Amino acid sequence: MSRRLLLLLLSCTVILAACNRGNVKRVSEPAASLQQVSVASDGRWKVELRLQNYSTMAMVYDAIDLQVNVAGQDAGLLSGKPAFSIGPSFADVVTLDFNPTPTARMAVADVLASGGMLTYTLKGKIAVTPDGEKPRSFDIDARSTLSPAPGLTGVLR
Repeated sequence: MSRRLLLLLLSCTVILAACNRGNVKRVSEPAASLQQVSVASDGRWKVELRLQNYSTMAMVYDAIDLQVNVAGQDAGLLSGKPAFSIGPSFADVVTLDFNPTPTARMAVADVLASGGMLTYTLKGKIAVTPDGEKPRSFDIDARSTLSPAPGLTGVLR
């Protein structure tokens, strides 16, 4: 290699290294969705809530307070304090016990009996603590659907 080419390559390497600002830490709004709802014989639900971390750093999920609405019926407040960390751009599931309103129980029973789709909304707040940062609270407003899981009695996915 000629000396000029070597000098040019070295200069380009130094310039590129100077442009690197390291890992950019970005805290993004998390997402929440119902992954599974299992209806017990007493009418209570076991809710598997999927929490998605879109941030570039790990976040500890401190508290969840979400108003649940199913098939247009208020189902109640889904609350929990999972206190676990989810890595950057990963998701995890927390299982919470839930005692829904009688109208929500009926709506879910109708969907389970008919095999149809259940629309739901989640509105409220999720409190998180990003790795090495101050605690933050994010508003959640999610909508989706669930349907009966084939071969699993009383389960919606």
